[in-house]
Amino acid sequence: MASIYDIKPAFQKLLRPLTNALAAAGVTANQVTVAAALLSAAVGACIWFQPAARWPLLVLPGFLFVRMALNAIDGMLAREHNQKSRLGAVLNEIGDVLADTALYLPLATVPGFSPWLMVVITILAIVSEMTGVVAVQIGATRRYDGPMGKSDRAFAFGLLALLLGLGVPPHPWLDHVLVLIGALLVLTIVRRARRALAEAA
Repeated sequence: MASIYDIKPAFQKLLRPLTNALAAAGVTANQVTVAAALLSAAVGACIWFQPAARWPLLVLPGFLFVRMALNAIDGMLAREHNQKSRLGAVLNEIGDVLADTALYLPLATVPGFSPWLMVVITILAIVSEMTGVVAVQIGATRRYDGPMGKSDRAFAFGLLALLLGLGVPPHPWLDHVLVLIGALLVLTIVRRARRALAEAA
């Protein structure tokens, strides 16, 4: 099953000149990772404290794209500019989970979003990333399989935020979409676990 993650090499190619410029300026992968997490917390706070306002929802899609770019850049800085470190690996994994939580959980307060569905989706997103990391512990590679990986979640929630920010009524379709996202997250968890086990075997 296809995932937006599959286009990552092409996305990285577009970002490589910027990455090289940042490396030349002395910017480190860890700095980019921390910046992405802090910016995610700031955007999430805007949604949390102004749940009835449309402008935070309109900011979210653009920021999710920026966050995807920052995630690609920190990886390229680490791999291509000799910045890999144990601290970087820890910051990368924890930062991604914290950023996801900071961005998506506040949507539970936005009119139209089901609070309990958003809590469930946030938990499933955390479990899906944990499953990908656990693969390394059993001798497999870090799993990024979809169909609802980090990039797919960013696209889905960016589109939902854009629609609601533009004034599209959320009922009755939004709950059905959230249930679908939750189901795809369960499928992602199962798929990552199965592929990790198969690879380790």
